[in-house]
Amino acid sequence: MDEDKKTEGLLNVKRRMMVQGGPALLAAAAGMAAMTKTAQAADPSPLPKHKRWKLVFVNHVTTNPFFVPTQYGIHDACAFFGCDYQWTGSETAVVGEMVNAMDAAIAGKADAIAIAIVDPKAFNAPTAAALKAGIPVFSYNADAPANSGNERLAYIGQDLYKSGYEMGQKVVELVGSGHVALFIATPGQLNIQPRIDGAAAAIKASGKPITYEEIATGATIDEELPKIKAYYLGHQDVKGMFAVDAGSTQSIGQVMKEFNLAAKGVHGGGFDLVPRTLQSIHEGVLDFTIDQQPYLQGFYTVMEMVMFLASGGLVGPANINTGLKFVTKETVDPYLNTATRYEGNSSKPQIVPRSGPIAS
Repeated sequence: MDEDKKTEGLLNVKRRMMVQGGPALLAAAAGMAAMTKTAQAADPSPLPKHKRWKLVFVNHVTTNPFFVPTQYGIHDACAFFGCDYQWTGSETAVVGEMVNAMDAAIAGKADAIAIAIVDPKAFNAPTAAALKAGIPVFSYNADAPANSGNERLAYIGQDLYKSGYEMGQKVVELVGSGHVALFIATPGQLNIQPRIDGAAAAIKASGKPITYEEIATGATIDEELPKIKAYYLGHQDVKGMFAVDAGSTQSIGQVMKEFNLAAKGVHGGGFDLVPRTLQSIHEGVLDFTIDQQPYLQGFYTVMEMVMFLASGGLVGPANINTGLKFVTKETVDPYLNTATRYEGNSSKPQIVPRSGPIAS
């Protein structure tokens, strides 16, 4: 197209905009064009000058290594948007401690609160109190059931039931028949109970001759490893051992390696990117783990909180599914060979060059 035709085309667009939307729409279009030209030279923060909002994250296992990348995501988003944050809650999934932390955040006039809703009812009252005080509340990593009465504004995290269902389908594919163990750290907690429910539903729906039982392991590695080892020693005919939490998954890998179970035809897998789990997959000890992208559970939650505050509540909130990705022996090496903040095994900010095709 030559320059005269380009100019004529632009004039036609402007005429249509004037007729359909008037001068305001035309001015908006001009503003968008200006932003397109200057986007690459924008300031580090996209927002006008504002107070340093205080964002409080209440967690159920504050020292668990799973949440290291989540905290990096929170830190990075707060640095980008100009906020401060507090990481608080319980080290051992004590709901009362989490409620106390949430009450303290309300009393301390936090600007926004993020809560891992691991109990179906316990956080309803503090959520309502926060909203009444004008403090927006978001859930991350774990969410309240639809009929629970909790009025949090949005959930940022994995679709937990669906992830468990897909794990159950993988179990059926790997095992085919026989008895399997499904391990869960803390039964009833909403960050993992929907996963084991989904896994059980998928096994039942398959119609395959597979039996299963659900075994509680505990909230810490010190509890989980001996319980999984004891289970195997008492059930050496088991065809598979699978878990719905990071600690139990890591422990399955340790037990399977100790007793050389993969060579005996026993399958194993679970959730999250704990280094020992990734190494077990690399060595062929475990079949898979599921990545739920914990970094994004921190970064995206801050993003939603900030945009709600910056817009006076006009922007968002929106539920965000942080995804489900199976990591297997064929795909595990980049996780082991690259140390990043995004996976929690490095504190160094960096841009990671990508190589090879993009996995779906």
